[in-house]
Amino acid sequence: MSRPPLPPFTAETAAQKARMAEDAWNTRDPGKVVLAYTPDTIWRNRAEFLQGRDAVQAFLERKWVRELDYRLIKEVWAHHDNRIAVRFAYEWHDDSGNWFRSYGNENWEFSPEGLMQRRIASINDLAISREDRKFHWPIGIRPSDHAGLSDLGL
Repeated sequence: MSRPPLPPFTAETAAQKARMAEDAWNTRDPGKVVLAYTPDTIWRNRAEFLQGRDAVQAFLERKWVRELDYRLIKEVWAHHDNRIAVRFAYEWHDDSGNWFRSYGNENWEFSPEGLMQRRIASINDLAISREDRKFHWPIGIRPSDHAGLSDLGL
């Protein structure tokens, strides 16, 4: 299975890959999201270490049960050959109505087929008030005219 754009990445194809990942994650559909990863993908997410699509899918299912009204923006930081580094922020609330903005960086490594074979994510959570939210599009994919991270000053 191939998942264009394929490495080596240019600035344009790295940005396209990051937006595709953002759009998939904003669906909050673990079964769809895991198809962008190799079957034996290796992840570090915060302090959790995962291997394989099944483990990633179970992780995402747990994540989106806890992180409600999740909205994500990704932005390319750097790229080289088959690697892309992105920074991101997402907003969500817990089942008690407490809002958070989670910030982080991800390092991605891709197979020749364009599937992500390694994902290393460092993430920090910031409690915010409902009024401090910046991501106000309807649940799902971010509209193309919605500001990105840099435009929002994040």
